Amino acid sequence: MRVVTSSEMLKIEEQAESRFGLSVGLLMERAGQAVADEAGRMLPGPGNVLIVCGKGNNGGDGFVAARLLSQAGYKVTVFSLADREAFPPAARKAFDNLPPEVKLIKDPDLDLLDRSMHESDLIIDAIFGFSLRGAVRGIASEVIDILNSSKKPILSVDLPSGLEADTGKVHNVAVKANQTVTFSAMKLGMLLLPGSEYTGEVYVADIGIPDSLIREFSSFRQLQREDVYELFPARRIEAHKKSVGQVLVIAGSRGMPGAAVLVARGAYKIGAGLVAFAPPQSIAPILNGALVEAIAWPQVETNAGTLAMSAYENLLELSSRYDVTAIGPGLGLEDETVELVRRLVENIEKPLVVDASALIAVAGKTDVLTKRKAETVITPHPGEMARLFNVSTNVILDDPIGFAKRAAEELGVIAVLKGPRTIISKATESTINTTGNPGLATAGTGDVLTGFVASLMAQGLNAYDAASVAVYMHGLSADIAVEDITEYCLMASDVIDYLPEAISWIM
Repeated sequence: MRVVTSSEMLKIEEQAESRFGLSVGLLMERAGQAVADEAGRMLPGPGNVLIVCGKGNNGGDGFVAARLLSQAGYKVTVFSLADREAFPPAARKAFDNLPPEVKLIKDPDLDLLDRSMHESDLIIDAIFGFSLRGAVRGIASEVIDILNSSKKPILSVDLPSGLEADTGKVHNVAVKANQTVTFSAMKLGMLLLPGSEYTGEVYVADIGIPDSLIREFSSFRQLQREDVYELFPARRIEAHKKSVGQVLVIAGSRGMPGAAVLVARGAYKIGAGLVAFAPPQSIAPILNGALVEAIAWPQVETNAGTLAMSAYENLLELSSRYDVTAIGPGLGLEDETVELVRRLVENIEKPLVVDASALIAVAGKTDVLTKRKAETVITPHPGEMARLFNVSTNVILDDPIGFAKRAAEELGVIAVLKGPRTIISKATESTINTTGNPGLATAGTGDVLTGFVASLMAQGLNAYDAASVAVYMHGLSADIAVEDITEYCLMASDVIDYLPEAISWIM
């Protein structure tokens, strides 16, 4: 499903009019009809509806809905936050077309609003549209507080008023909607936090804007079940272990052998035909015992039990035999190992997934990423992304989409910025993931994700789609798991164990 920013939506609406003759007034009529239809589903049969309208075209959508609901037998009250002269032309026309049966409160009389609210069965929020930036000021802030205190069901028009369409931020107040009817495409901020906590159930209404326009101007997507089904690698009847993907795992150390196991188990479970470890020699027996299906190629190690620089030539040659290499989890940060990782990242010629210790190793020397010719995926959490750009973690958290896109553009990689809304970016597009839950905040879940990404790449998906599908399935598996074992009890291995149920649900 395509997702748009406010500027992209403006371009789409402009092109809808110039190319297809879809005027603002026509789109407003269709939007208002969609709002009225959704209101009818929320409040079947005649009832009292309060519609709060702002001065922009969002308010115009509310005026159209008021007319249609009144004609359908509902008792409608409109509270207008602006005078007629303040409305843009299409909204002014919609205001002028309000039937006399609609009770109109023109003045900002909050006591009258409060009385009307208590008499209503449903409130429609049509105060601000997708162009809002920053904090809500003045009487609108007071009105939103009153609506939120009502305990009445609220339907928001396009997106909850007070919510920034591009960032999902709420600077002081925003409407807490039970449902939101948005038009043509989801707005980016509705998927991000805290925005997604304000929207309630979201219905995307088709108001006649061609899908081709939305695809042309949108630079974001949200994968849904049917998208993942279409992307998921199919197994041909003549498949064999080498044809369905071979993954090399360069991970683990004496102190962290489990990281390698989680990567390899994840890679196998999501479909790789052959997975091999290339670990420090002292932990090879542990890995063999933990995952009997995987091959182990023991390597020379340092005194600390990490991979030694002298393993470089062997690892480079070994990587050439596999479709994809996953590097980083549990490798440690011994100086010799850091230098080894940098050289491997720069010189491995096959596709690569870079995570954990390997990300820290290349921080401050990111040219090893930009020099790569094969597809590369990096999977940082915000702290690791902060190291890559030499900024604080809070700076990353304040603009996660911006930094994911920056990493993709400047480093020439597919960037997977992990978080409550994981963002997968390539230079021209980003995917916003909405599966997953707080149970994933436990050690090792990132290692599992690295295995998923590497495996799907090895099975033939391009790096961007592989990362997007991997993140979706990783979160979906966790969502299914917590239904049985709760967010508190979820461990990384559970994400792997519940993956078959997640795949069955997709298929």
